[in-house]
Amino acid sequence: MEKKMNLSGESNTRTDTNKVSSFSSLRSYCRALTQLPTRLSHRATSVTTTYEEMSRVRARSGRDMARSLRWYDLIGLGLGGMVGAGVFVATGRAAQLYAGPAVILSYAIAGFCALLSAFCYTEFAVDMPVAGGAFSYLRVTFGEFAAFLTGANLIMEYVFSNAAVARSFTAYLGTAVGVSSPDKWRITISGFPAGFNQIDLVAVAVIVIVSICICYSTKESSVLNMVLTVIHIAFILFIITMGFWRGNVKNLTHPAHPEKSASGFFPYNIAGVFNGAAMVYLSYIGYDAVSTMAEEVKEPARDIPIGISGSVVLVTILYCLMAASMCLLLPYDAIDIESPFSGAFTGTDDWGWVSNVIGAGASFGILTSLLVAMLGQARYLCVIGRSGVIPTWLAKVHPVTATPVNASACLGVITAALALFTDLEVLLNLVSIGTLFVFYMVANALIYRRYYKPGTTSSGPYPTLYFLLSFSFFALCFTLSWRFLPPSAAIARLLLLSVFGASAIACLCTFNYSVTQARKPEFWGVPLMPWIPAVSIFLNVFLLGSLDGPSYVRFGVFSFIVVLFYAFYSVHASYDIEENGVLVAKVGDVGVDEDGNMKV
Repeated sequence: MEKKMNLSGESNTRTDTNKVSSFSSLRSYCRALTQLPTRLSHRATSVTTTYEEMSRVRARSGRDMARSLRWYDLIGLGLGGMVGAGVFVATGRAAQLYAGPAVILSYAIAGFCALLSAFCYTEFAVDMPVAGGAFSYLRVTFGEFAAFLTGANLIMEYVFSNAAVARSFTAYLGTAVGVSSPDKWRITISGFPAGFNQIDLVAVAVIVIVSICICYSTKESSVLNMVLTVIHIAFILFIITMGFWRGNVKNLTHPAHPEKSASGFFPYNIAGVFNGAAMVYLSYIGYDAVSTMAEEVKEPARDIPIGISGSVVLVTILYCLMAASMCLLLPYDAIDIESPFSGAFTGTDDWGWVSNVIGAGASFGILTSLLVAMLGQARYLCVIGRSGVIPTWLAKVHPVTATPVNASACLGVITAALALFTDLEVLLNLVSIGTLFVFYMVANALIYRRYYKPGTTSSGPYPTLYFLLSFSFFALCFTLSWRFLPPSAAIARLLLLSVFGASAIACLCTFNYSVTQARKPEFWGVPLMPWIPAVSIFLNVFLLGSLDGPSYVRFGVFSFIVVLFYAFYSVHASYDIEENGVLVAKVGDVGVDEDGNMKV
């Protein structure tokens, strides 16, 4: 007899009747498909406990990962993962097409939003120091399907981001050695659609090299990252110094082509600042990779809060200074989209060498960014493999290197294949929407976990769920009013924004005073609950509303594929594992009470 927990905390007891794998034969698989509605209802909202994630689920990888990282390693990994990816890839595009010189504020807004999300990640990572990141956090709150949908988007986010960064490496390496255009190092194939017709072998080579490094050792990878990051930060400080020294304040308000481009610090108005923030949010995805290293941290309660939050704050300061230096150097409409910083000095008398130096520094930054991101994505995939919703061989930890070699190699191949032919703009749009969606889900999960505990909360999960749905609804209405009502309808726009903003605040206040917290964090918790995660939810919804339509089409198509994969493979694989007693907490197990919670 086994006892299963679902999303609402209700338990179902049943007797095992069929322990044959759903994939053992075609007949078994067809039989499993006929049971799809039953299995979906049984597994989709099925939650695990913190104890299970940290013991039985983790044990499916074989050897434990080595606990060798400290807070300074995490800050180094955070700096390495964030600085180099977005600021060298997305800044030029955001400044020229979305925000103009106000891209400085775009980075500040995106950094503030990232810090709030970082607090949410930190509480989960300290309470549950496993390598699964958002996948594990959602699995213990909203259940298997929500976790899998989010986990799949995380993997997509990392793969597309790393492919984008690897292609930008080609551009900056070319600049470092004096090659004027990255197209000279790419092979153009006629007949392929635009955006997919340039073969980049340099990007593939760098991904292969980084994949080999992360398969070897986590600690050695951290040391390598620290060395590269120190060198890269030196280049960053050089870029900032040159920008403030050689720049002109006039460039902050005067475009190079006033007959074609709008003037002022806000050429695209305030809406453009938020559109730019959504684009540059790519720059901050490195910090969530740090949370996936929790399983390899020596003292999680102390090291994780310092490592995650500290790296986000430092990176936000650097980003704002870098964006300011770039906008001082050139008018926003003259910025090179592909290589904004090095392009600022290309062709200038006596200063062309600076472009080469910046290209070399950016190349170091992109290497560190790839290293950290690929470390993180492999650990996400490893933990998703532990749950059984994807093939479990991806969860294996190598007995010698103590790293998830299978997951690292698999994702390295997929990333290299994308970087081989996919254009930068196509990749960036998918990354931004995936990142914002995942951060939105984690903030919701934190509130749900704090205010609802199975067997303890007498009112059940519904007050918390109603709040989360209502608050998201008001945030969405605010966002749609902001985006689609024209400036000419100023009064109606202001009225609707005021109504929906006030409704969101009223909803939050009502929840705060009427529902008490059911769980107090033991080691580290987000302060000012539920305000900080609620603001994070609102900002993530707002930034999601700033993205273009094609991004949502691609996101919808990918999510539809994920749902199909879950229905035709994942739910049956996890159901089989449950039948064998691996994932379900049994009443009477040592260390587990009747609610599936770890006994003290």
